[in-house]
Amino acid sequence: MDAIYSAQEQIKQDLGLSKVKVIHNQNYQRHGTKSYVHLLNRFGFQPTKPGPYFHIDRVKQHGILPEGFKAALGGTARTERALVKKADPGDGDGTAEVTAEDQQNDSMYICKVGIGNPAQELLVDFDTGSADTWVCSTLQGKSGQSGHNIYDPKKSKTFKKMPGKTWKIQYGDGSTASGDCVSDTLTLGGLSIKKQTIECASELSKQFAKGTSDGLLGLAWGKINTVKDSGEKDPQATPVENMIKQEDIPKESELFTSAFYSSRDKKAESFYTFGFIDQDLVKKSGQDIHWTEVDNSQGFWSISSESCSINGEKIELSGNNAIADTGTTLALMGDKVVEKLYDQIPGATYDWSNQGYIFPITVKADDMPEVKVAVGDQEWVIQKEDLAFALTDDKKNWYGGIQSRGTMPFDILGDTFLKSVYAVWDQGNKRLGLVPKIEDTQNLDPPPDGSGADGEKERINSVDILSDDAKETEVVPA
Repeated sequence: MDAIYSAQEQIKQDLGLSKVKVIHNQNYQRHGTKSYVHLLNRFGFQPTKPGPYFHIDRVKQHGILPEGFKAALGGTARTERALVKKADPGDGDGTAEVTAEDQQNDSMYICKVGIGNPAQELLVDFDTGSADTWVCSTLQGKSGQSGHNIYDPKKSKTFKKMPGKTWKIQYGDGSTASGDCVSDTLTLGGLSIKKQTIECASELSKQFAKGTSDGLLGLAWGKINTVKDSGEKDPQATPVENMIKQEDIPKESELFTSAFYSSRDKKAESFYTFGFIDQDLVKKSGQDIHWTEVDNSQGFWSISSESCSINGEKIELSGNNAIADTGTTLALMGDKVVEKLYDQIPGATYDWSNQGYIFPITVKADDMPEVKVAVGDQEWVIQKEDLAFALTDDKKNWYGGIQSRGTMPFDILGDTFLKSVYAVWDQGNKRLGLVPKIEDTQNLDPPPDGSGADGEKERINSVDILSDDAKETEVVPA
């Protein structure tokens, strides 16, 4: 690694690379059930535990005409999956639509990027579970632009039109984000990535528009990008793929890294880097980076995860895989693992209305089990404080940070896991590197970012957040 570190240090100096500061979104309101519903919506899996939210298949008729015309003109029907809810377990077959208010529509972490020349600054969610890079734009109506930093292609000297190219993201509740594409320069962490496809929003459903961020920056693989050209699939390269393809960085630097800290950890600053590894954080761990091969065949950061341990009791999970996903707050695992975990937490129970496992706020860190999850051939501790994700509505219980993956055939290791490690996403070599990053003191006090402990906070829009951040500092020192 010494030669790699040396090469990265040189490119860091030559290009003026710096850490990308992660801003803890003060509007983010922690809510366990809403976060779980968001994942049901995003990944489309069916829950295996009972609760208000689930998917149904609906028959959707096309070309509905009077009976006499159907045979001649070919009225057709198809089945579509929809996310629905019921108010009470005794409601029978009665269901209602899932709305924006039922789910988490905001991001815990947002980061500053620049688009165009001169650079127009926006705040976006960096997401290793997506390959779309979309932003709020002047293609939206005035009402859709309110409270957001907006990208205006016409103000950039480097923007180019991409005729025929469109994009669309659609979730199980029917919510969508869509628009047209342009090409422009994207700047992050000191790197300028030319001719990046920027997906400009023209239409955003309420579920997308309610969020604080101005868009999304996809860090998965481009094969799952949603861009089409004249209606035909035409997936576009992600910023990191372009960074590599355009040789903006040398072979040793074809990577990015992430370090997330809880809002409970008041002195710690979360960050990303692009093109270099934070050597000091690796040294602080006292370990060498442990590498695991990534299977990107489905476009995700998929790794082997064939065991876990709870209080030293190993659970074998032969053939199991997991997706490492910065766009997911919770960790989702198989029911066998989740049941054994909460059996070890005093007072823990599964709750129908919360659609998840909860446990009393009186539980102390010393009462919590030690949980380890395998990535490759090594198991990694999940911090005890991150097992307590959010207060329930009655403020008497915690909603657990690890929940059921339902019918999904793989686990999702979101921020509940990623806060416990420093992650090196080595895209050039298709591998994920980890070192432990455990806080000395485990703090189970309610976090200050909107779990309800201190009442509702005044909402601040992304324009004001960007302005406030500029007053504090331009970048986190590298």
